[in-house]
Amino acid sequence: MKSIITDIEVRGDKVIEQIPSIKDKALRINLNESIYGTFAEIGAGQETVRHFFRAGASSGTIAKAMSAYDKDFSDAIYGIEEDGRYVTESRLKKMLAHETKLIEERLKRDKHPNKIFFSYANTVATIDFAKQYKGHGWVGIKFQVEPDEEYNEIILHIRFKETDARLQQETLGILGVNLIYGAFYKHNDPKRLLRYLYDHLDKDQLEIDTINFSGPRFANVDNRLMSLQLVKNGMTDAVMFGPDGKNILPAAVLYKKNILALRGSFRPVTKVNMNMYMKSYNMFIQENKVDEENTFVVFEITLSNLKAEGEIDERDFLDRAELLCSLGQTVMISNFQEYFKVVEYFSNYTKARMGLTMGVSNLVEIFDEKYYRHLSGGILEAFGKLFYRDLKVYLYPMKDEEGNIIDSDNLKVHPRMKELYKFFKFNGKVVDITDFEEQNLEIFSRQVLKMISNGDSGWEEMLPDGIAELIKTQRLFGYDEKVGVEKA
Repeated sequence: MKSIITDIEVRGDKVIEQIPSIKDKALRINLNESIYGTFAEIGAGQETVRHFFRAGASSGTIAKAMSAYDKDFSDAIYGIEEDGRYVTESRLKKMLAHETKLIEERLKRDKHPNKIFFSYANTVATIDFAKQYKGHGWVGIKFQVEPDEEYNEIILHIRFKETDARLQQETLGILGVNLIYGAFYKHNDPKRLLRYLYDHLDKDQLEIDTINFSGPRFANVDNRLMSLQLVKNGMTDAVMFGPDGKNILPAAVLYKKNILALRGSFRPVTKVNMNMYMKSYNMFIQENKVDEENTFVVFEITLSNLKAEGEIDERDFLDRAELLCSLGQTVMISNFQEYFKVVEYFSNYTKARMGLTMGVSNLVEIFDEKYYRHLSGGILEAFGKLFYRDLKVYLYPMKDEEGNIIDSDNLKVHPRMKELYKFFKFNGKVVDITDFEEQNLEIFSRQVLKMISNGDSGWEEMLPDGIAELIKTQRLFGYDEKVGVEKA
């Protein structure tokens, strides 16, 4: 027995999920009498709609298929972009809005009362002739689930990994079919929809580094959580979202920027985190190669940090994100365990000076050889990648058990690493944050978290202004007012 709706086959007492072929997906949509819409594809041929034409019965699905390749034609149809570019999210949204408007104008509801309309679009640049630029693109769909319902939208950004334009075109076509199929048949489960985008594709072919869901069917979807899924599923190495909680394209915000990054658990964000940020930021913008107007700050949480206690707790992740966003910060989720990989990632987008803000314990860990045994060149290879760039480390001190202040001058690394550490320190790669607030050195996120869960008092003053109120009103990190009352 096979379900018409869910691609699930029942064999005896076992439920087996089937993965339909690309042809079957396209045919199923073509044979659905309700689904009807347009395809607008720019930059890599009409690769998605081709699958629907070849599957058969396409006249029941395709109202129009077009490609406005000439720039003047494209501008005449969709308008001129302020930045003059064509492979942008703005262009894709204009394409979707324009094509949807035409559907509504040209296909009257009295003639098509049961149709659910859609517009699929992509604007992409495939690999260049010199094979130096692999290419990227924006892909999206605007669609209805019921005839009288408002439109939903799924928009994603992709990066090609293949080094052949024809292969990239084929990959784009498969992705397009997966997206359209997922929109109509998997919209009630966005996490699964996300995974199904890679049906009949390999992660070595394609990277999805940004995705946003909107519309009535996705009213309860948190796009930050969808960002987390991209990294968790290995679809990309890092994702970013802004203070408004919306996913943002790393390339768009990091391009040619001076970048200051802070890594932490931020569970929850504390006064010491914000003090580290403010003090290092003030030092960073004073650097002669740093332009404050061109500086971008990122609070980074690694996937390994989120897995610190086993499986990723999505609610816990959203709690951290909620507080950082409330402080106006941009958050990056990455699968980079080592710092040099973070720097390499940023270096894909900028050659300008970068800064890393960290505590003493983090810097000591960087000089631990065990983290680099997988590299043929060991720690020297890692440090070459880390400090070869125009990079500075801003070091926030710590207190030891005796109450002594530990900074770059008296911290202890492994004896074999002493000379290597001295080399980088005396070459100005490690700079102490001297204007710190000593009382903050007694604050630790894990202590605050324990106090919250135990219903203890006094944790509020360890957090930035307004954060304690947010934790209480939104009951973040398992806060329970009753526990505190009972203890009192």
